[in-house]
Amino acid sequence: MPSSVVIKRKVLFGDCDPEGIVYTPRFSYFVVEAVHDALTVWLSGPGLRTLLGFNLLPPARAFSLEFLHPVTWDDELSMKVSVSSVGLHSFTFLVEGNVAPDVMAFTSSLTHVCISPVTREVIEVPEQLRALLLS
Repeated sequence: MPSSVVIKRKVLFGDCDPEGIVYTPRFSYFVVEAVHDALTVWLSGPGLRTLLGFNLLPPARAFSLEFLHPVTWDDELSMKVSVSSVGLHSFTFLVEGNVAPDVMAFTSSLTHVCISPVTREVIEVPEQLRALLLS
């Protein structure tokens, strides 16, 4: 698997409810954006566009999130993104979000499945992409 990538993000006022706590659905955006930024590093180009260049569509097949500590307005999230597995038709990322070096705020898993843009059928992970995700 490639080395983990750390993505930092400041929590904005618009990410939060009136009490300054991050809205639950915003965490899915944080995770997806962090994965796209990590793909940019691993694939040496604009993450999602480079992924689409492998002639596939990568819809999310599974998403899980576990909340471990509150995240509030002005917190800096430090999200460690890693490839946790590469299957025959899919690949999964692990995202661990911290609000301080020793305070883990959440963990998340995001699995993408490979779909043909022409037939809309499930396809195997292209060999070149598999090699990059396993390197």
